[in-house]
Amino acid sequence: MNAFSAREERETYVARHKLTVDEFHRMGEAGVLPRDARVELFEGELIDMPPIGPAHASTVDHLVALLSPLAQAAVLRVQNPLGVGQRSELIPDLMLLRKRPGGYTASHPRPEDVLLLIEVSDTTLRYDRDDKMKLYAQQGVAESWLLDLGARSVEIYLLPGPEGYGQILRPVPKQVIVPSLVPGFSAAMRELFPSGG
Repeated sequence: MNAFSAREERETYVARHKLTVDEFHRMGEAGVLPRDARVELFEGELIDMPPIGPAHASTVDHLVALLSPLAQAAVLRVQNPLGVGQRSELIPDLMLLRKRPGGYTASHPRPEDVLLLIEVSDTTLRYDRDDKMKLYAQQGVAESWLLDLGARSVEIYLLPGPEGYGQILRPVPKQVIVPSLVPGFSAAMRELFPSGG
């Protein structure tokens, strides 16, 4: 056996360090991550999020206006963190959260606090659909919506479980959507998008 073969045998496995949410926060506090960085922690790995484009921002603004009447019954959060297990902290575009005594001043919300989660997707569609939706389901987020800006379509994810969501609905434009845990709200699928295109 030559020296190269012996070295190759020893190097068959390289350990990877997966960050915890606590380590992620300490990195932010120490200034390792810039204060304005758009970074998510997904299963221990740092994910750089692309800049928010005008269509994405306008759609989020539109949804905030649409959902704001529910603010008496729920907490409306926009692009703020959600703790998703020990190694993930994601930033959904919108969440409607259960009200709780003291609010969310001591900790970020957890999946059990979420009444409705919405991701608006354009440049990160595959990550949002394949990775984030599966993790939301595994951690017990009851209902998630994915708005695909390119297709102007909505996917509604229900029945969370260890393998992902057990039910995915794809409403047609005129179909009225009623979230399962948000009484008093309904909208046709096409109403979820700004009219300007």
